[in-house]
Amino acid sequence: MFFSFVLMTAAQTDQSSLYNRLSMFGKLYGAEQNPDTAMWLLFITVYVLSVLAYVLGFAKKLKLWQNIVIYIIMLLFSLPLTFFAAFYPVAECLIVIVFVMGMYRYRLYNEKKKGTISFDNKETHK
Repeated sequence: MFFSFVLMTAAQTDQSSLYNRLSMFGKLYGAEQNPDTAMWLLFITVYVLSVLAYVLGFAKKLKLWQNIVIYIIMLLFSLPLTFFAAFYPVAECLIVIVFVMGMYRYRLYNEKKKGTISFDNKETHK
């Protein structure tokens, strides 16, 4: 598999140095023992967290085919992020993004429910 090729070329020097260079999710999924499974799990993690970040922060109501195109593009661009996520904290940063966007959405929901915030496009400050 192409995913494991990234880890195998990095592990040519020493197995313990590979373990020290892995990100938290790389270590959690056991990328040094089973690189194929670990990279697939890392790919799924990066994709799901990217989708959550998109939905919480940027998604608008679109037509079905537009949503399908967006999610396919996100799937394609999750592949290079997965290669980086093996050694850099990409998934960890996505978790922080999802957490912050979730807090923002929750606060926005509470403010709308109270009626203290309105969404008109007119400028109120001059």
